[in-house]
Amino acid sequence: MSLLAILLGAVVGLSLGLTGGGGAIFAVPLLVYGLGVDPREAIGASLVTVGATALVGFLQRWRFGLVEMRTGLLFAAAGMTTAPIGSLLAARIPEALLLLLFAVLMLVVAVRMWSKAGDVAERHVLIIHPDEPGPVCRRDPQGVLHWNSRCALLLVGVGLGTGVLTGLFGVGGGFIIVPALVLFSGMGIQRAVGTSLLVIALISTSGIASLLIAGRTMPWSIVAWFAGGSLFGLFVGTRLAARLGGPTLQRVFAAAILFVALFVITRNLAF
Repeated sequence: MSLLAILLGAVVGLSLGLTGGGGAIFAVPLLVYGLGVDPREAIGASLVTVGATALVGFLQRWRFGLVEMRTGLLFAAAGMTTAPIGSLLAARIPEALLLLLFAVLMLVVAVRMWSKAGDVAERHVLIIHPDEPGPVCRRDPQGVLHWNSRCALLLVGVGLGTGVLTGLFGVGGGFIIVPALVLFSGMGIQRAVGTSLLVIALISTSGIASLLIAGRTMPWSIVAWFAGGSLFGLFVGTRLAARLGGPTLQRVFAAAILFVALFVITRNLAF
């Protein structure tokens, strides 16, 4: 069981290292179907594993200037306030329905990320000037985000939604954060990955705290092996990410999410 937990945990870390998100997209199904963990306990185990792995990944990328701190902290502050709301909702939804809703959300994100991969590549060739019409959040010719009230409100709104998803599904929110940073703030994929890891670590902490306060139990022995495997996968994923281009990373991310979503839907509809 310990070897299997390490191997499955490595998948989670590999995803976080490659894409800055998606770790919990894989963590919950792997814990439930691969290790036989109760779906509600898997939410807490996922948050611990993903939060710890994301923290290490953030520190790695921060050393190389691949984290946009101001944007990340704004996202995290918004998400941490709503994560407990998601936890309360999760306790009132049947387990099978919870997993199906999770899978539907994965499908939506996967399709959107795949379809926008080429558009993002083109957008970062032409930098939008702050005084030109365009998206709510724009960047100057040096790639620095042009802050205004509309941009801040947009990012806060996405952060609030991410927090609810964190508590509801046991996800760190990276599969929402990375597309949001790329599509809404015009951030490059490599910096979006690093910034996402910061947000995931902070929001996961809030989600874990809310679960512990509510008296939810966690399979700590499995979590230890699973998290250990995840940290190993993180280092491998980080090295691979440095060799891949932005659009390629997005398509890999989208394809992996789509595969897991179809698997979860098939398992739940079959039973």
